[in-house]
Amino acid sequence: MGISIQHLLGLDGISREDITLMLDTADSFYEVLQREIKVVPTLRGKTVVNLFYEDSTRTRISFELAEKRLSASPLNFSVSNSSVNKGETLRDTIKNIEAMKIDMVVVRHSCAGVPYFLTQCTDAVIVNAGDGLHEHPTQALLDMMTIRQKLGRLEGLKVAIIGDIFHSRVARSNAWGMSTMGMKVVLCGPPTLLPQHYESLGVPMTDDLNEAIDGADVVMMLRLQRERQASGAFPTIREYRNRYCFDLEKLFSLPENVLVMHPGPINRGIELASDVADGNNSVILQQVTNGVAVRMAVLYLLGGGENG
Repeated sequence: MGISIQHLLGLDGISREDITLMLDTADSFYEVLQREIKVVPTLRGKTVVNLFYEDSTRTRISFELAEKRLSASPLNFSVSNSSVNKGETLRDTIKNIEAMKIDMVVVRHSCAGVPYFLTQCTDAVIVNAGDGLHEHPTQALLDMMTIRQKLGRLEGLKVAIIGDIFHSRVARSNAWGMSTMGMKVVLCGPPTLLPQHYESLGVPMTDDLNEAIDGADVVMMLRLQRERQASGAFPTIREYRNRYCFDLEKLFSLPENVLVMHPGPINRGIELASDVADGNNSVILQQVTNGVAVRMAVLYLLGGGENG
C-alpha cells in the first residue's frame, strides 16, 4: 500500500499510517546503507532539484546523498549564482526549472509556506527541507526513526524538547509528528523563546528545565540561535547556560538509558555540554546517519520508485 500524500510539506495533519510507512521504508533503506554497494536503482531516470535558499550542511548533503543512493540525478541550485540576484521571482524560477523537465524539488527557504506555494506553480513533487518558522518534516522523521531504533517503540515515550522553541521548525514538526505517533511531548525554554499561542501544537510547555525532563525517555536540545540575542530575548549567554544547558548533573538525574538528541549544529557548552554530546547516551551522529535513510524513503515513496 502506497503513501497517501503527493508532497511532503510538513507533519501537521499527516496520518499515523503515512508516518509509519515512511519510518518502515527508512528502516529498509538503512539496511541498504550498511551494504558494501550502497546504491539502488529505485529512482533511475528521475531528476531532483535541490532548491536551497538558505545555508545548510547536514540537510543539503543528506538529501543529495539520498538522491545519489537512489540513482536519481540531483541538480543543486545556488542562489548566489542564479537569476534570483537579478530580481527573478520564485514563481519564475520554478517555472523555468520545470520547463527543463524535472521530477522533484527539495526546497529550503526562510519564508514559511514556500513549499506549499511551489505546489501551486509546478506539477513536480515538492519536499520541504525547512521553511521559515514553520516545519522541517524530514528532521522529525529521522528523530523518530532514531528513537524507535534505540528504544524499540514510540508509543507512550516522553520527549522533552529544550531551547529556542519559538524559532524552531524542528520543534514544531516533532510536536505534531510525535504526538500523532502516541508520544508525550513537552516543550521547554525561556518564556521569551516560547510561542505565545502554542495551543495549535497540542503539547504542554514550561520554562522549568527540571520539570520538563522529569521522567523523560528522550531529551532533545535545540540550538540557541545566538543571532537573536540582540533582540533581548534573554539577558546573557551565561544566564541561558546556567538555566538551560543540559550537562552531566542533569543527565545523571535521569534513567540510565535516556537518549540525548540534537538536530545540529551544536553550541557546545551553551545548550549542551560536550561530555554529554559525546557520551554514551548521545545518538546525535546516529540521527545524521538516519537522515540519509529517511530522505531516501521520502523520495522513494513520493517519487514512485520501484525496487530493483
